[in-house]
Amino acid sequence: MIEFGHLSHVGLRRELNEDTYYGDAELGLWLVADGMGGHEFGEVASALARDAVVREVRAGRSLADAIRRADEDIIRHSKQRAESLPMGTTMVALRIAENRFEVGWVGDSRAYLWNGELRQLSADHSYVQELIDQGAITAEQARVHPHRNVVTQALGVTDPQSLKVETLSGELRPGQQLLLCSDGLTEEVDDATIASLLARTELSAQECVDHLVSAALDGGGSDNVTVILLRRR
Repeated sequence: MIEFGHLSHVGLRRELNEDTYYGDAELGLWLVADGMGGHEFGEVASALARDAVVREVRAGRSLADAIRRADEDIIRHSKQRAESLPMGTTMVALRIAENRFEVGWVGDSRAYLWNGELRQLSADHSYVQELIDQGAITAEQARVHPHRNVVTQALGVTDPQSLKVETLSGELRPGQQLLLCSDGLTEEVDDATIASLLARTELSAQECVDHLVSAALDGGGSDNVTVILLRRR
């Protein structure tokens, strides 16, 4: 049995919530998309991505193929608009079938696994992650780097030939938890704090999500924040 909680908040400094999310236990699909592009364009891009992934997964496509179709939909929609401003979105999506899970992502929205300790499953497609990988900065320095919000991959803006849809799969055992979130959470809340909240098994999944979003707001709420938490009973 899967228990899940979910919440999206505009944050304390933005007028629009350009994040979107989806959760359907029957379909076995959950996702978070963090739109970008200013005005309503980020909101449109994240919604287009959500709708495309849901549609394609329902049609039987793989998670990676569904995310690529979402990219095509956003690019097609952008070309139909008169404005020249690009619009795009990050995406992290999760599929669960029986006791197996698969995560797919583009950008810096994240997936974590809790199995007594917190482990980040996704690897950010971001400028600071590239610097970390090169040994130029530490993860601690990345948290305060002036370019920490620069993504190197996003649906709708990355050349489709260069788009890197990464996937990772594993077994979801009883007692384990999967967390999906936009960077509005990880910008304000460090992994140690996330871990301490996921360890509180007396909280329901929804209560845990509520606490995580509150922690992001207490930390400054500089961006939209969206969190989905799944637990296998």
